[in-house]
Amino acid sequence: MQQPHVIVVGAGPVGLVTALGLARRGVAVTVLEREQGIVRSPRAMVYHNGVLPGLAELGILDDVERTGVRGTELAFLDHENRDAVRFDLGVLDGHEPYSHNIHLGQDRLADIALDHLGGHPDARVVFGAVAADFSQDEHGISVSAFVQGRLRDYRADYVIATDGASSALRTAAGLGFEGTTWPERFIATNVRYDFASLGYADSTMVVHPVMGGIIARIDDSDLWRVTYHEDSALPPETVASRIAAFYAELLPAGASYELTQFSPYTMHQRAARSFRAGRLLLTGDAAHVTNPIGGLGLTGGLFDSYVLSEALAAVLAGTADDGVLDAYATQRRDAFLTYGSPRASAFKTLVFNSTDRTELDRTLAALRTAAADPGLAREALRVSQPYRTPSLLGGASLVSSDK
Repeated sequence: MQQPHVIVVGAGPVGLVTALGLARRGVAVTVLEREQGIVRSPRAMVYHNGVLPGLAELGILDDVERTGVRGTELAFLDHENRDAVRFDLGVLDGHEPYSHNIHLGQDRLADIALDHLGGHPDARVVFGAVAADFSQDEHGISVSAFVQGRLRDYRADYVIATDGASSALRTAAGLGFEGTTWPERFIATNVRYDFASLGYADSTMVVHPVMGGIIARIDDSDLWRVTYHEDSALPPETVASRIAAFYAELLPAGASYELTQFSPYTMHQRAARSFRAGRLLLTGDAAHVTNPIGGLGLTGGLFDSYVLSEALAAVLAGTADDGVLDAYATQRRDAFLTYGSPRASAFKTLVFNSTDRTELDRTLAALRTAAADPGLAREALRVSQPYRTPSLLGGASLVSSDK
């Protein structure tokens, strides 16, 4: 019998984690990536404790822990009066498998997954392969991709699109991308500065209509991610010239810092009408996108990946009916629409749009009460758990150990 084969389009962290999950289950995998290597621009970097068991099951958590840093505290800082509400993730100890988050640039997670994928002889990654279209029939599915200027066809049993918010395959399938776009422009910056000396937690949500943003530790070398927003009417080509003004307001007078990277982007709350079109399956940003406040973007993609790679491998092995893929498409879309997107939108509104001082004081008071009560704090810190959906195979795991 011919070995089952899946094409994954997109070598971001979700694509490579999905490919690894399939490869560990005996599925041959080809990953097609339009770029010439892993994308290094500042993107997602906080992994909630709820996604860590999945990384452990894939055999990569130890490397992720060694490469990243543990986030043990979350704070909400009222920029106007410099009052912070702090949550200690240690209250989760004994109540959750992991009582910390991990901070690590998503490119480094992709590096780790790619390295582990290299240990599987039936897995390959083709960089510089620009997927353009697909066709399918009752026997399989083909992806057309430009590789070094020449059009090539790749054939498989199924294709998983993890090619981001502008997914060519989602567009070719006519699955739409319904939702809204936020009016602000987001600016993600990587900066070397000792934010901890100013009292910032490992991850801090700064609440203010102008100076609002997320400040989070990336590593132990005082590299931090600061994500803020600006008026989208300002010219995008001059973003760099405005960064200094933001930091002049954020940091003490005369403070010296090193800007190592920055990336402006537009954020959305959008989802495809379906996460499946026959043998084509969508996951991660190709399926749904959200603003980054609260760290639920990549989190949702990883939860997609864990469920899908297990279910699809079982279908290909003949131990599960094809209907589990419909269940995947429905359940993960519902999880995004009913929890992921609304929760991320609520975080974004709190951080950037809290213009009613009375309402903000009530919100901060409620957070302060929760932070002081271990039971309430645990519930507040279980941010990602409601976004997770269970195995579609009745809880059975098909993950084998790396050879």
